[in-house]
Amino acid sequence: MGIQIFTFDLRRCCANPRPPPSILFPMDVERIRAFLLSLPHVVETEQFGGLVFWVGDKALGGKMFAMVKLEQDSGRPRVISYPAGAERYPDLLEIDGIYPAPYVARIFWVAAERWSVFRTPEWEEQLRTAHELTFAKLPPKVRTALALPAAKQKRLIAEYRKADRRKSLASR
Repeated sequence: MGIQIFTFDLRRCCANPRPPPSILFPMDVERIRAFLLSLPHVVETEQFGGLVFWVGDKALGGKMFAMVKLEQDSGRPRVISYPAGAERYPDLLEIDGIYPAPYVARIFWVAAERWSVFRTPEWEEQLRTAHELTFAKLPPKVRTALALPAAKQKRLIAEYRKADRRKSLASR
């Protein structure tokens, strides 16, 4: 009755011994930015002390669906804000680190204090859903514009921006 020593060889027991990237590399600003820009019709602007992501260009009437905070103010820490929708809003507020987003909580936006609130796949699911909710609320005219080929979209955006500049100059 001797003592038996068992060894464990990870390479032999598992087909893929490496942990998935979501465990090795938790979500951060660069990863979330790359993911958001991979979604359809997403445009990024820099405003409000952070990066703002829109479904469709703002000039076309696109809508904001995520804001990544780059500069922290004196308020509660926040890394990102996004729309949760009326159905998911109460459930998300039960999660430690998620709270009603300042200024936009009335339209069911939530904010996260830190990236570790969710794992990478969960962040992707949350933000994909926010994108889908926002896309569904776009007016038909904007959805039609987003369905145009990229070159026609660019021309249309340029025309809208030109018309906006004329209006602002005329109102001075």
